[in-house]
Amino acid sequence: MSQTAPPDLLTLYPALAALPAPVTQLTPMTVPAGTRLFRENDPCQGFPLVLDGEVRVSRSAANGRELELYRVSPGEMCLVSSASLFAHQPMTAHGVTTSDTTLCLLAPPAFEAALADPDFRRYVLGLFAARMADLTALIEAIAFQRLDSRLASALLGHGQQLRTTHQALADELGTVREIVTRLLHRFERDGLVELSRESITIRDSAGLRAIAAGPAG
Repeated sequence: MSQTAPPDLLTLYPALAALPAPVTQLTPMTVPAGTRLFRENDPCQGFPLVLDGEVRVSRSAANGRELELYRVSPGEMCLVSSASLFAHQPMTAHGVTTSDTTLCLLAPPAFEAALADPDFRRYVLGLFAARMADLTALIEAIAFQRLDSRLASALLGHGQQLRTTHQALADELGTVREIVTRLLHRFERDGLVELSRESITIRDSAGLRAIAAGPAG
């Protein structure tokens, strides 16, 4: 293992260990929350390797709406970046950090060279397949689940109080803020949640779970 490798890089991305030293001698950079790392239709600047923090990857529509595709955590792969590098095509989504994030960037030539290593190639394709499964699940949720079920599911798993906005939930669910607000007020009338500014308090987790598990429609 190279002594100049950033902390945790080879632990989080073990397939890099077998590659030449220039590949593992990457300089980590830290960017604040809200940093736009890449934009739709831009050329890919490299293969991101997240060491700490998180990147939210989304698609934008002409009307300004956004749909969150997935999030990249330490040790995970950005499907959009890898697809762009594989196909030598522009980026098809944009990525924004959700918190202070530390990452390394494997430049396109280095990525191409690394793919010649069978272990690294298998590793990347395995991560690629896992991301594709995530996107398939997202498509299924959008196509077949009711929005109230998806909203209830989005509210669960964050503890008793969720710090978020109606717009952020709308972006996550791929819908408009007005519909999310209407559903949240319905949940509040039913005693499931309590709404306040940029905060949602869960009052009936069991009730929300029942809606989240409801039949498709």
